[in-house]
Amino acid sequence: MLSDYPLGKKHLRGVRCIHTHLKNEPLSQDDLTDLALLRLDLMTAIGVQDDGLPADVYSAHLLPYNSEGRTYEVEVPMPFHRYDLEMDSFINSLEEEMGRAILKDVRDNRERAILVSVAMKSKEEQMESLQELKELARTSNVDVLDMVCQRPEKINPKYLMGTGKIKELIIKALQKEASLLIFDQELTPTQVRELGAITELKVIDRTQLILDIFARRAHSRDGKVQVELAQLKYLLPKLTGKGTSLSRLMGGIGGRGPGETKLEVDRRRVQDRISHLEKELKNLSRGRFERRRKRAASGVPIISIVGYTNAGKSTLLNALTRSETLVEDKLFATLDTASRRLRFPKERDAVITDTVGFIRDLPEDLLTAFKATLEEMQDADLLVHVVDLSNPQFEKRIQTVEKILDEIGLLEIPKLLVFNKIDLVDPIEVKNLSRRYGAIALSALRTETLTDLLKELEIRLWPGEGEIKFEYDGESAD
Repeated sequence: MLSDYPLGKKHLRGVRCIHTHLKNEPLSQDDLTDLALLRLDLMTAIGVQDDGLPADVYSAHLLPYNSEGRTYEVEVPMPFHRYDLEMDSFINSLEEEMGRAILKDVRDNRERAILVSVAMKSKEEQMESLQELKELARTSNVDVLDMVCQRPEKINPKYLMGTGKIKELIIKALQKEASLLIFDQELTPTQVRELGAITELKVIDRTQLILDIFARRAHSRDGKVQVELAQLKYLLPKLTGKGTSLSRLMGGIGGRGPGETKLEVDRRRVQDRISHLEKELKNLSRGRFERRRKRAASGVPIISIVGYTNAGKSTLLNALTRSETLVEDKLFATLDTASRRLRFPKERDAVITDTVGFIRDLPEDLLTAFKATLEEMQDADLLVHVVDLSNPQFEKRIQTVEKILDEIGLLEIPKLLVFNKIDLVDPIEVKNLSRRYGAIALSALRTETLTDLLKELEIRLWPGEGEIKFEYDGESAD
């Protein structure tokens, strides 16, 4: 049983396959495929002569990672009686060479991943989504080794991808010493199980990666509750046992047993925890409602900053209010809502709030969980939609944000479009795009570019009451 020889720190399984070919034919393609997929030490076929005596010996072994991309080496056939190979020393040498061929810092303990996309959309869309997945992986501190794409005519319900592509993927993972496969598409519980079994690697999908990032980034009680709730809702359908195999336990008349008791206990515990978190989320929501009601009673206008993740929302909040909200060049660097006071001339104030960034294909459970936080935007007098103009896909990202705003019922709130990171774009292009979209252009890293935004904010919040000078003092709104 191959399960008795699992893959560990070694590159090969420690199993050699020796079989006969009755017509003295060379190794078949199936032999070579099994060699690669099962990561065998050696694949050997002994030919048989017409008189039943041994003929030639055909052998092949895997190769270390190489620039030519070759997977295995097929040896020159040798007559059986001349075949001489010191197996142990050969395999040890091959293992050492495989280890040397992989350029890996032994001090680097990050997960080593290959990103996979299997979709029927266009190649351009597929690559855009994969690049975003790569950024998500970088945010989660994953070392991305390679990216694999497939656009099949029909999705394989068991493995998502075709069997040929799976073989290619396993070989690539072996050669590059990957420990993780990250799929850009959401996987079913069956697909996760089957892919994990055939590749013997950890398999996750885009949703699980985003949930992992959110779990790392959530610091407030609201954020932690929302993330845990989304994780449990994602986990619940994936809690599976061994089907009907355990139903035989205590079976028969007078002995009908409980079946998969452990599985049912696990499911009940998860459901109880989900109910508890949903109640806690409602209590936290009531607290936020009271705070919002007090703000509304004070008559202070509320501005909410929205936008695609990593568009520069927190940087803009810090620049406007001289605060120190966490800023990183990573996706979802900030999850927790931050509110600050923005002071204008003539003793006028506004509350400006930073919110979690959006992303396309945001997991439904995560969006549902964060709706409680996004309620903060329902009372906003103005939404400032921040866009990273330096990103080639900025137009699609604008559409994604507007789609999510529509889903959560916030599309009717007045919006102000702001193009950020103009220092990374040609000035003439910035001018033309700003005129085309009716947007304010600025760089949140350069305070001298914020004047037009502040003027527009005052006009929108207090129409017809004069212009603003670039003099403001930011302080916390807590």
